[in-house]
Amino acid sequence: MSTVIDVENLYKQYRLGQVSTGSIAHDLNRWWHTVRGKEDPYEKITGVNNREENASNDYVWALQEINFSVKQGEVLGIIGRNGAGKSTLLKILSKVTSPTKGNIKVKGRIASLLEVGTGFHPELTGRENIFLNGAILGMTKSEIRSKFDEIVAFSGVEKYIDTPVKRYSSGMYVRLAFAVAAHLEPEILIVDEVLAVGDAEFQKKCLGKMKDVSGEGRTVLFVSHNMDAISALCKSSLILNQGRVLENDETAFILDKYHDLILPKSEDVYFAENLELEVENSSETIRPSKIKLIPSEAPDLNNYFDINVEFKLQIQIASEEEQDLEIVIFVYNKLAQCVYTSKSGKMNAKTGENLYETFIPSFFLKPNRYKIDALVIDKFGKEIFNINEYIYFTIIRNQSESYQFEYPGIVYNRFDYWKRIQ
Repeated sequence: MSTVIDVENLYKQYRLGQVSTGSIAHDLNRWWHTVRGKEDPYEKITGVNNREENASNDYVWALQEINFSVKQGEVLGIIGRNGAGKSTLLKILSKVTSPTKGNIKVKGRIASLLEVGTGFHPELTGRENIFLNGAILGMTKSEIRSKFDEIVAFSGVEKYIDTPVKRYSSGMYVRLAFAVAAHLEPEILIVDEVLAVGDAEFQKKCLGKMKDVSGEGRTVLFVSHNMDAISALCKSSLILNQGRVLENDETAFILDKYHDLILPKSEDVYFAENLELEVENSSETIRPSKIKLIPSEAPDLNNYFDINVEFKLQIQIASEEEQDLEIVIFVYNKLAQCVYTSKSGKMNAKTGENLYETFIPSFFLKPNRYKIDALVIDKFGKEIFNINEYIYFTIIRNQSESYQFEYPGIVYNRFDYWKRIQ
């Protein structure tokens, strides 16, 4: 497939506290340096795009050294923290603003949905705005009419199509704007986070439509903080961090990198024997004395486990009297999503030390970082104690099985249970 977007060494500079990027004096100074063949004097004093630090310079690089390309029919996800430069990049690609320097090559018409209300005139009706947007995209009236009913039906605002859009809710605005952008057949569709304004039903329709657009050979750039949507829609993605492209790769790999970037780091503790635990809600008659995760093989040098490693979890409990109890364990990924729960059923605890063991079916775990919490309850269902934020381990992908993780989902079954029955 041919390349439809090619970005080479793109930079965007802003002057803090100013609407424009400079002043007449600064522009003249730039011009004087240019005619003498010298560098822009303000590039040397331009700061990094880091919203967490106080500004030390008047100028800041919103984007630096941006290089990537997008092929025809590709859906590229763009993710990053707030202020990383995602919206600035899309505005440059949509020609809303110009780059400070760098080259952008685009083949085909672009339809952009960058923020609520972009491209709509508030005094015009929904019907009039559909024709206005079509004309901006270079379409004839007859072409727009042929798509009109389909646009209105998809948007779900038939009742208000002849009402000025200034009276629309933000959700109605986005519904109609996306319907127009997706149905007027641009070669490139650029969608920013605005879909978050719509309800769950409409977001589902939008994701389905973007898949259809890609299947028709058109290209989509999709910015979202919804990682499930990125995973479901985009085979490849890139991370922007402080105005730079941090990674550009398969979406599964990119999401791992992004989560490592935004989440606090802590050491993996997978084997903890003879360690005093800080336990919440511990009773006076029973408490845990040891807890450890026992893998079927030792980790590599980075404390990472291959995806095919199996685990056992052991909990040792000291009891001052004989009693019945139940143990529940929870396995969480690094987004705090519980991916596995196991309850023991009623077990007896004798006076003294009691060692309990369970198998963790790691075959369903996708590459991710995990933690294990444990809860012990008495025979009446009352919590005796719980152990939180203690056992951690990391699963890494096996290169021979990497193809399995291009599909969405929290867990994955690597065993083949399919068979032909007729």
